[in-house]
Amino acid sequence: MSRDTAIANAREAFDSGAFKKVLASRIALPTESQNPARAQELDEYVRKLMAPELERLGFTCKIIKVEGAKGPFLIAERIEDPAKVTVFGYGHGDTVLGMEGRWIDNLNPFELTERDGNWYGRGVVDNKGQHSINLAALEAVLKARGKLGFNARYLIEMGEETGSPGLAMLAREHGDLLAADVLIGSDGPRLHRERPDLSLGTRGALNFDLSIEAREGGHHSGNWGGLLSDPGIELAHAIASMTGPTGQIRISEWVPAELPANVRRVLAGVEPGGDPGTPAIDRDWGEAGLTPAERVFGWCSFSVLAFTCGTPEAPVNAIPP
Repeated sequence: MSRDTAIANAREAFDSGAFKKVLASRIALPTESQNPARAQELDEYVRKLMAPELERLGFTCKIIKVEGAKGPFLIAERIEDPAKVTVFGYGHGDTVLGMEGRWIDNLNPFELTERDGNWYGRGVVDNKGQHSINLAALEAVLKARGKLGFNARYLIEMGEETGSPGLAMLAREHGDLLAADVLIGSDGPRLHRERPDLSLGTRGALNFDLSIEAREGGHHSGNWGGLLSDPGIELAHAIASMTGPTGQIRISEWVPAELPANVRRVLAGVEPGGDPGTPAIDRDWGEAGLTPAERVFGWCSFSVLAFTCGTPEAPVNAIPP
């Protein structure tokens, strides 16, 4: 059977070290989209690493630049039969900052390193590893039967870690190149390292800032305390109006009206956390009456990502502005 052969091909690519070699070459290119000095590397990842690989697999590639984007977009397609379904794959070749000198045992973020069966390197889990695995799977199928049995399109972008600037414009101007029947995007969380999971939907996130500028300059609390509004207290109360003391969201429009029974059934056997290195779940945090899986996958959450008031590094006896 071609399926068994394809799986055997995938195992061989891994066991022989061929896949590791390919991934190492991609990790070695420091594609930090948050670093303005890495524009050349972002371009090289698409032109020198990904386009040749996709062309080798029978794809036709187009490299498109969009105004305001961090790097070029690579759109690849392999059309075997226009009458067949088209599968669209997504990946991003950019990473967050390498943070050299801050890795365990001072590992080099741009060198693929194996420790105790784990592979370390910037981009291994977000997202070079994922799209490298998916492309290796396509190659295993092609090697087994000489065709995919479906049409394939692939998008590699180089600015996901900075909010994907230019992606919306790309979709508007080149939507015909992105048309497909199904999207496979391997860029999200997993429950457990030993248990593959398939997510059929993706939630969004909305970030916003709350700031209060009550006046210019600080004023001595001994002279002005009780007379001037305190931005820190006001912000604390603003946050308290959005969430309760144990994380329940207080704004009804921010949460679903209910958790559907079919979602509860799907999540019944799901247990987040538990892997080595992951934090213990706070069972009393979040929406009451929901399991941990229901809270994270079936409900909405609210988090304070950063909070400052005054000068925390050098507090003074002054009401902050």
